[in-house]
Amino acid sequence: MTQLPGLLDTEAIRKDFPVLDRLIHDGKKIVYLDNAATSQKPRQVLDALNAYYERHNANVHRGVHVLAEEATALYEGARDKVAAFINAPSRNEVIFTKNASESLNLVANMLGWADEPYRVDRETEIVITEMEHHSNIVPWQLLAQRTGAKLKWFGLTDDGRLDLSNIDEIITDQTKIVSFTLVSNLMGTINPVETIIRRAQEVGALVCIDASQAAPHMVLDVQALQADFVAFTGHKMCGPTGIGVLWGRQELLEDLPPFLGGGEMIETVSMHSSTYAPAPHKFEAGTPPIAQAVGLGAAVDYLSAIGMDKIAAHEHAITEYAVQRLLEVPDLRIIGPSTAEDRGATISFTLGDIHPHDVGQVLDEQGIAVRVGHHCARPVCLRYGIPATTRASFYLYSTPAEVDALVEGLEHVRNFFG
Repeated sequence: MTQLPGLLDTEAIRKDFPVLDRLIHDGKKIVYLDNAATSQKPRQVLDALNAYYERHNANVHRGVHVLAEEATALYEGARDKVAAFINAPSRNEVIFTKNASESLNLVANMLGWADEPYRVDRETEIVITEMEHHSNIVPWQLLAQRTGAKLKWFGLTDDGRLDLSNIDEIITDQTKIVSFTLVSNLMGTINPVETIIRRAQEVGALVCIDASQAAPHMVLDVQALQADFVAFTGHKMCGPTGIGVLWGRQELLEDLPPFLGGGEMIETVSMHSSTYAPAPHKFEAGTPPIAQAVGLGAAVDYLSAIGMDKIAAHEHAITEYAVQRLLEVPDLRIIGPSTAEDRGATISFTLGDIHPHDVGQVLDEQGIAVRVGHHCARPVCLRYGIPATTRASFYLYSTPAEVDALVEGLEHVRNFFG
């Protein structure tokens, strides 16, 4: 068995994840390498969800009976846990959404409806990158179309990094918002946050960071980042689906208008006008994802008990080993950085002229779960002249043996297609 320095006790950790013991395709043990799409869930999260529905289920904030008070305490307790997890200055800066896509749309719509000095209009510019997930492209395209703002973006270098050679031309005095991913969901590239934020601050632009591929894998400190908004999702970090987070600076949340209207987000309502509750409730209209928030809180507890620094070290060791092994496969081309430095636990590749969908299907027959396609990052595929990639992504329960299984599986793919 391959031994690598810095690995977690995966044998113990994997016992917490029931699905990892599942046998598929005539008794093959599943090799789950699709963590960038969604992570598996530990028993601790599943138990928290079951306990909520079995013993505490009620709507939050408005009831005075025991179940309502318990549900409210669990829901708001999850907010406290998330705030501590990301080192937010205030719990009131943590807004629950249904996913990172909704969080990013929330920011785009707040700015589209805002008054000066935040308002985005035909006199201003929006800056993104060619590396983004569609969730951090389409909302800004829609905002630009609606307001007449100019959409600009950073391109990519040949080795899968942001081309910042023209940063002063891309981020200008007309730039109102710069929104970019901390870690690429297709290539795993970790972006130079400090350089981009420093330039944005020079011109007075707001910064929004998509941390969907960062929050599950590394220490996420919103105060250290010095961004204005940070978005991420629960289901990629051992939590349930249906829960996302938007963190925003308190003063911005106080000044910016809500996106959705309805119950809970109001202070007073008359037939003529309404006033709004303070943040975060101003941005959480209607019945929120209560059980999902409870599950996310349990996931935060689980990850924090292991230690995000230890998880990051484990994934770095696995990724370094995976890059080394994959580069041994003939005709395999890694899309993005070809070293483990400044990259996350995601590796996308092509294999000769074999279509990624064929690669994925043959791997699945061997019990190996990977992702194929453009991974909601089609501009990256267009930049590198490929229709799609095969993507292997790792997490705290990934092992060197699973990397070996992937490499062996790719040899089988090559032999199958001659």
